[in-house]
Amino acid sequence: MNRRAVKVVDYDPGWPEAFEELRSRIWPTVKDIAQSIEHVGSTSVPGLAAKPIIDIDIVVSSEVHIPIVIKRLATLGYDHRGNLGIEGREAFKAPTSSIAHNLYACVSGSLGLKNHLAVRNYLRQNPSVAKAYGELKKQLAQQFPYDIDSYIAGKTDFLLEILQSANFSPAQLASIERINRES
Repeated sequence: MNRRAVKVVDYDPGWPEAFEELRSRIWPTVKDIAQSIEHVGSTSVPGLAAKPIIDIDIVVSSEVHIPIVIKRLATLGYDHRGNLGIEGREAFKAPTSSIAHNLYACVSGSLGLKNHLAVRNYLRQNPSVAKAYGELKKQLAQQFPYDIDSYIAGKTDFLLEILQSANFSPAQLASIERINRES
């Protein structure tokens, strides 16, 4: 069991500004090879309760750009952590002096990126679902205050329903379920 504290807080209207601050530091380093930098995860959905950690995806058009992104992010103090079991997505540990965030480099069209964007967009378009998701997250954080794995597993069925509504195929859903249950 992973003993990281699980803390879910009410939406903070400062999260988009925190994302923009992080984006403005990262973009100049990758702008010639990245398609975009996306604010994803719960902090990207207005009104949604979340762990106070900004999730960011750098989107590149091809896997050939990933090694370049890895080298360039190292110059900003990011440590490459590998794909953590998710093909088409590379994770990075943020510098300790930075705003709390998770940073990923994702290949356009990869399942990890599609997952992040579909959930974000669905929750932005369906505030009542976002509210229910926020309540679930708060309940799970209370139930599993030092068990991030159980917290993540407790959200999986809810997220799979969203992805099913976003027309993810049964194979894609099975892959995402496997990833979430193994995280």
